[in-house]
Amino acid sequence: MPLYTGGGDHGETGLFGNRRVAKDDLRIEAYGTIDELNSFLGLLRTESLDGTFDRQLKSIQDALFEVGADLATEGGAASLPRVVPATTELERWIDASEAELAPLRTFVLPGGCRVAALLHVARTVARRAERRFWTLAKDPAQRVPPELGVYLNRLSDLFFSWARRANARTGVADTPWERA
Repeated sequence: MPLYTGGGDHGETGLFGNRRVAKDDLRIEAYGTIDELNSFLGLLRTESLDGTFDRQLKSIQDALFEVGADLATEGGAASLPRVVPATTELERWIDASEAELAPLRTFVLPGGCRVAALLHVARTVARRAERRFWTLAKDPAQRVPPELGVYLNRLSDLFFSWARRANARTGVADTPWERA
């Protein structure tokens, strides 16, 4: 069977369960942004990373794949046994990262070393995924578990902290935002 089916040639796509929806449906926007974030993390993982950090990113990618599958399935909640404890794990990772850093006293601009810059992009894509999720969740008929939105919120916080940590570990100062 070929990869292409032609089923989406008129602006519709199928959810798990075979219901057809517009390609710009809120559900498609939500899980499409999750997929974009996951792909971007794959790009980040092509960098020279230490083994622990790479395993953490892989764990996040696995969880995001399950979150995306739930969002592609009306009423999907199969990821919750993974996502709920993973949220707690993200909080532990944030706390460990923050323990290495000087307290933040100003807003910082995205950038620094390459890994930090990539993490800042991941942070912004995670925030967009979170916004898309909560837009979808506003409609009670969509039946999306709020725990998925909590996970995405923690994930963007983690990426911010890891970006600062990447800069600190490479001796690159964060660039503070300066008022005109």
